[in-house]
Amino acid sequence: METSPVITMRDLKRHYSMGEETVKALDGVDLEFLKNDYAAIMGPSGSGKSTLMNIIGCLDTPTSGTYILNGQNVAEMDDDELARVRNREIGFVFQTFNLLPRINCLRNVELPLIYAGVNPREREERATEALNRVGLGDRITHKPTELSGGQIQRVAIARALINNPSIILADEPTGNLDTATSQDIMEIFSDLSKAGNTIILITHEEDIALYTRRIIRLRDGRIESDKKQ
Repeated sequence: METSPVITMRDLKRHYSMGEETVKALDGVDLEFLKNDYAAIMGPSGSGKSTLMNIIGCLDTPTSGTYILNGQNVAEMDDDELARVRNREIGFVFQTFNLLPRINCLRNVELPLIYAGVNPREREERATEALNRVGLGDRITHKPTELSGGQIQRVAIARALINNPSIILADEPTGNLDTATSQDIMEIFSDLSKAGNTIILITHEEDIALYTRRIIRLRDGRIESDKKQ
């Protein structure tokens, strides 16, 4: 098993100016994630978990500190390099799914490959394989409007997998789902983790966090606890 960190964060800070006040969304975070880590990031509203997720996903930049992703200092990347990282290194799964309603599942899953310049035949093969992997091989021609909430989230997970990313970053992936469907989605994440994927979940639900092998708790922009389970 590879032991070098996929992610290393040192003294990471993200401060915002709100009028005359400075909001310390992150205030000195030290974290490492290894290949095959399966972690949940938790914390009350305002704890900094969304800010941390945005920085991990290269959607935001820290005010200070160091973020090393796969051996590269993210602060030294230009906009084009950051866009490539977001498309190829990080697979995003969102609470609101973020699928395009007018195109079918196959085309939705193909989208990252279009941005990466992959040819149509390979795109279709890889998208079909990803949909089979999440149990939707019989729904590839359906549009999101023709699927249940759980099926839509499976499509979103397939899209996140399509580029074989270093990290799957999931923001409240069960937030819009009922309990039984949430359990089904978490079983998929557990299977992906067993297959060697690095998965980081943002969640406020304790029962969802229990599926992971590590729970990181934030409070007031700092790590309150970081425990394996």
